[in-house]
Amino acid sequence: MKKLTKAIALAGVMTTGLTGAQLAQADVEVSASAAVASMYLWRGQDLGNGAAAVSGDITLSSGGAYAGMWTSSGDTAAGNEYDLYVGYGGEVEDFSYDLSVWTYVYPGDDEANGEGNTFDLSEVIASVGYMGASFSYYYPVSSNPDDYSYLTLGYGMDAYSATIGMAMDDVDGGYTHLDLSYAYNDNLAFTASKIIDEETEDSMDDDLKFVVSYSLPIDM
Repeated sequence: MKKLTKAIALAGVMTTGLTGAQLAQADVEVSASAAVASMYLWRGQDLGNGAAAVSGDITLSSGGAYAGMWTSSGDTAAGNEYDLYVGYGGEVEDFSYDLSVWTYVYPGDDEANGEGNTFDLSEVIASVGYMGASFSYYYPVSSNPDDYSYLTLGYGMDAYSATIGMAMDDVDGGYTHLDLSYAYNDNLAFTASKIIDEETEDSMDDDLKFVVSYSLPIDM
């Protein structure tokens, strides 16, 4: 889960209704980080066939609005990836909310991209949370979503968290996975992931997967 150009990022911020003059006076924050993980774990699947993944992100935010880019190596099938996103979120006492749009881009995957089309998938993501519990729904808005959607239910307490993810596909069936995570500190985290139910026609890798990840903030 971001390296947008400043022009695109500020355009996302301006969707909140800020004029150019107001934007110049707005408190725009820039944050970035870099990370390395022993596996590219995505929705219960190992996209890198066991290879490590290196990633980085940069985000511009103002108030509850934000925009950015996340980039990663490690996807064996599609190659290097960068994701563009824009969204808005906030908190009211113990309740949190977030609405964002993400586009996943694989510039080196000619077969998936087609003629000149590097935008493989876009999703609208709606999330709500209450205290330690959270719910997120991912809905594809690309030209060919194949009736696919994805949702997560999660709960976290202190350094421990659990997430159930459900991928639903009307064409090929779906699957459910369970992730258990432990954050040793702000940088080092451990995750165990297992596909616990499978309805797809093709056999999936349902072995228990372990991931170690380490991230560092970058001063901007």
